[in-house]
Amino acid sequence: MARDLLGRVIVAATPAGPVAVRLTEVEAYAGMDDAASHAFRGMTPRTRVMFGPPGHLYTYFVYGMHWCANIVTGADGDASAVLLRAGEVVDGIGAARLRRPRVSRDHLLARGPAGLATVLGFNAATNGEDLCRTEGRIGVYDGTPPLPAETSAGPRVGVAAAAEIERRYWISGDPTVSAFRVWTPRRRTTTT
Repeated sequence: MARDLLGRVIVAATPAGPVAVRLTEVEAYAGMDDAASHAFRGMTPRTRVMFGPPGHLYTYFVYGMHWCANIVTGADGDASAVLLRAGEVVDGIGAARLRRPRVSRDHLLARGPAGLATVLGFNAATNGEDLCRTEGRIGVYDGTPPLPAETSAGPRVGVAAAAEIERRYWISGDPTVSAFRVWTPRRRTTTT
């Protein structure tokens, strides 16, 4: 499901007008079978939405300052979800700039999970939003899907557990995709 989201467009109504973001980077999480998933230890009040039916938005607050968003993809009771990592603002650029006034370049507005959630106005109030309702304020629409040869896969970013699993997918060479640096542990040196 994660690869299938690449190229799709998420549209959210905001007070400044609608904002549309074409997804360029996502990351998959396999619920209770995935040590990096919020649902790994079972259902909690925070993760309840992840265990619900597919097609709903799961938002969460991270590091005490940012909202991030996932689309629930598993069957009802299966906590699988896809983290929305980055995208290109394709409509509502003025509203997106109002939400991220310190970002100087348009291709950086929805780069990274927090930036993407910010330009779309995702927060606690959008947690559980049904993305499949025709009259909903947030929806996912067909866009321009990349060809398989235009996509890449690699390890996830920003997780301590199961980081080596290649469940991060992106449109190759797209300037909105998050910068990735391979994490390597520092070698301790001893002095005698």
